[in-house]
Amino acid sequence: MKDPNNPCLFCNSKISGIAHENELAYASYDTYPVSEHHCLIIPKRHVMDYFELSNEELIACNDLIKIVKQEVIEKDKSVKAFNVGTNAGKEAGQSIMHCHVHLIPRREGDVDNPQGGVRSVIAKKQHYKRKI
Repeated sequence: MKDPNNPCLFCNSKISGIAHENELAYASYDTYPVSEHHCLIIPKRHVMDYFELSNEELIACNDLIKIVKQEVIEKDKSVKAFNVGTNAGKEAGQSIMHCHVHLIPRREGDVDNPQGGVRSVIAKKQHYKRKI
């Protein structure tokens, strides 16, 4: 199996594929999608994770998130919601050590109980009951 970190898969946008881009980032549809139209927003500068992004890069990534979100909603009326997330570090599940933000379209009924959303990264913590 080829190591996506050597050379870095996301440093070569031609290999990753570009759906949209701006000066500091690009969007690429995920090759292992969680759901149809799952997209990655990737800064062009090689940094390990979200916390190393400059404010300008954060804005550039956010601009692309909004563009792709609108595009997905227009082409797929079954999309009702999104999860936006990033893995920062190996222990958080990051496997490609170049920052990337996941934009995952969600549809009604795609899981039995979506409560907790991103909390499901620790499965035992996803479902909870409010105390108040």
